[in-house]
Amino acid sequence: MNKSFDVIIVGTGAAGLFCALNLEKDMKILLITKEMAERSDSFLAQGGICVLKNERDYRDYFEDTLRAGHYKNNRTSVDLMIRKSPEVIHDLIAYGVAFEHENGQYKFTREGAHSAARILFHEDSTGREITGKLLAEVRKRKNITLLEHTTMVDLVSNSKSCRGIVACDSEQNIEQFHAPYIVLATGGVGGLYESSTNFPHITGDAIAIALKHEIELQDLNYIQIHPTTLYSEKNARRFLISESVRGEGALLYNAKMERFVDELLPRDLLTEAILKQMKADGRSFVWLSMKEIGREEIENHFPNIYRHCLEEGYDVTRECIPVVPAQHYHMGGIKVNSIGETSLERLYAIGEAGCNGVHGANRLASNSLLEVLVFAKRSAHHISEHFESHAAPKPLERIPWHANIKQLQRDYKKIILDEIERKDQYEPFGSI
Repeated sequence: MNKSFDVIIVGTGAAGLFCALNLEKDMKILLITKEMAERSDSFLAQGGICVLKNERDYRDYFEDTLRAGHYKNNRTSVDLMIRKSPEVIHDLIAYGVAFEHENGQYKFTREGAHSAARILFHEDSTGREITGKLLAEVRKRKNITLLEHTTMVDLVSNSKSCRGIVACDSEQNIEQFHAPYIVLATGGVGGLYESSTNFPHITGDAIAIALKHEIELQDLNYIQIHPTTLYSEKNARRFLISESVRGEGALLYNAKMERFVDELLPRDLLTEAILKQMKADGRSFVWLSMKEIGREEIENHFPNIYRHCLEEGYDVTRECIPVVPAQHYHMGGIKVNSIGETSLERLYAIGEAGCNGVHGANRLASNSLLEVLVFAKRSAHHISEHFESHAAPKPLERIPWHANIKQLQRDYKKIILDEIERKDQYEPFGSI
């Protein structure tokens, strides 16, 4: 196949897909992903996507985001995210995303650390609804080439700018792909942790590669732990119990079936309280009761959680379920500005792979889908506006590569964990 493109995007989550869809339709775009395109963490998002409902809510929404982030947020990024949210929602609806309605109006839910209900949702699988619709649109575009089971193992660059990527396919063949613009949308670092809500192949490769090329990073030690995932000894990946179940009235209990915490605390504070209670109880979990929500609301709003828990032997309409904190999100990453540019010319990073400071030290619930879409669109528009129509650059040289990708992945894992541990851990429970 032709190895030269106008733009190469690494990652097929919501950020990578939305970026591709917002580039000019006459651009030759390559999208690659390590797994099947559907196996991105964006598909796993349950709760919803925040939106500025009206100008009256701006100040409270802004403050909620800062408070959750311990006021370490980049305020310009927060303002951009909130102001652009109605535009993004309009785009999603145009792509066929179906948000819940009630009496002809959009229905909003509330989650932890929010002062108001401002979250649009689709049942308890909002990420699948949004990302699935974006992927379907990408597959229709003739200017977009999508390669699955293709892993980026390095960047092609000189001292000044990025020129392409080195990738490995499922047969361990190494290829170079070249383009004047490269966008990293590789997701977070959950695959590095024994207990995580992320897919195991989401291992932060882009961060290790950035370190190798001396590209600036930011806040690598800001690791978010989700307070409520289903406790199970069967699976390495934890099944998320959406924060919105607590927003709708679910309660937490200790071993004596006593409430011990405000269920709507920010994620890091609630996680700390749960871990403290687990230690006091001498148990590996605490109890979560969804019975207070009511059967009809559970079956309509949380059908995925209801079905999964039934498969695990729990009927959430009648009994409590055991929950435990697990690694969930990475607020840090490759340092970028408000249009996704990294410190290496012509290289962009968006979504969880990039860090524009919007989340601070702890992400506010349901800001993730919104943030990745807002800034993916900004990166796409910046590339389109400044695109130079010259042919993609030729290889600087043929990079010698061995095909031991498993060893390479182990090396990258060690590089990232060493870098995270080298810094002071912001949260005392970041090593879950």
